[in-house]
Amino acid sequence: MARYTEEFKNTIIELYKSGKSLGILHSGYGIPKSTISTWIKDNSPVSSNSEDEMTLKELRA
Repeated sequence: MARYTEEFKNTIIELYKSGKSLGILHSGYGIPKSTISTWIKDNSPVSSNSEDEMTLKELRA
């Protein structure tokens, strides 16, 4: 199983946020679309009753 650095994951997430599609990222970097989707989901803010936003990754820590 491939391991990716947090810096690399963040780069891919930022590329996605800037408009690159999952297909383009998959083709360009050879990362499964499901893996990219998980990274995006884990780093997206989740709503809660408090005013602080957290990501799923932070909640799991």
